[in-house]
Amino acid sequence: MFASEDGLKGDPRLQAISEAIRVVPHFPKPGIMFQDITTLLLDHKAFKDTVDIFIDRYRDMSISVVAGVEARGFMFGPSIALAIGAKFVPLRKPKKLPERAGAEVVECACVIGVPEMIKVKWKAIVYPCGASAIALCC
Repeated sequence: MFASEDGLKGDPRLQAISEAIRVVPHFPKPGIMFQDITTLLLDHKAFKDTVDIFIDRYRDMSISVVAGVEARGFMFGPSIALAIGAKFVPLRKPKKLPERAGAEVVECACVIGVPEMIKVKWKAIVYPCGASAIALCC
């Protein structure tokens, strides 16, 4: 659906990206098809093409902040943020870091953020390779 909606249908980069991701059947439990992106990260061209697809899609949308949810969001988010001229904010799962002095931590699903991040207007939340999110806001 994504490829046809965004004019990527037939884009040769998608096939190479798909082939670069190792699929581990029945992990961590039966019926789950785990998408291991380690192999994608080792393939310079496929990794670059993955980031470039996000950059092409969001470059001209006046996005000021890219928030990446650990752990995959930490790998893709900074590159996308740099390329589109936005700030990058890493979002952590609850209880992973000690509370910051003076910051009220707000839990939202599986991510946390300070109240200023929760109140922003989000343009899109994208899920690279299936698991963690990269959220883009204006």
